[in-house]
Amino acid sequence: MDKRDLFSVSEIARRSGFAASAIRFYEGQGLITATRSSGGQRRFERQMLRRLAFIKAARNVGLSLDEIAAALAALPDGRTPTRADWARLSRAWRARLDDQIAGLIALRDNLDSCIGCGCLSLKRCAISNPGDVAAGAGAGAVYLPKSLRRQAIGG
Repeated sequence: MDKRDLFSVSEIARRSGFAASAIRFYEGQGLITATRSSGGQRRFERQMLRRLAFIKAARNVGLSLDEIAAALAALPDGRTPTRADWARLSRAWRARLDDQIAGLIALRDNLDSCIGCGCLSLKRCAISNPGDVAAGAGAGAVYLPKSLRRQAIGG
């Protein structure tokens, strides 16, 4: 392999747009791989840039790291995703994106009506919570559309 096809942590971070700490984290999670130089420094093959782009796109869709790992593991021989792979994997994400879009539209429309009325009165507010009745619906922002309520990290 040509040395020009191997990147240090700082170079792959610069090229991918991820922080070096994220690169090391993703390597630790098995999402990307590196070899070691004779001095023990990490060296990443050029193809890891495509895997990192895949990770970024999947995270932007809202996939968890476990879901991303499963998608990458489903590829033959753990190879980098091709255009056909991306199309096959992303088809499954379409419904998730549609739900997120619907949730954002509902959020936008509810914010417009709440802000637009000008009442500033909790007695008439559609999202007020008298008697803490929302507590019965679960933790978090229960009035936020479900598709926009992702599980918090560590919670």
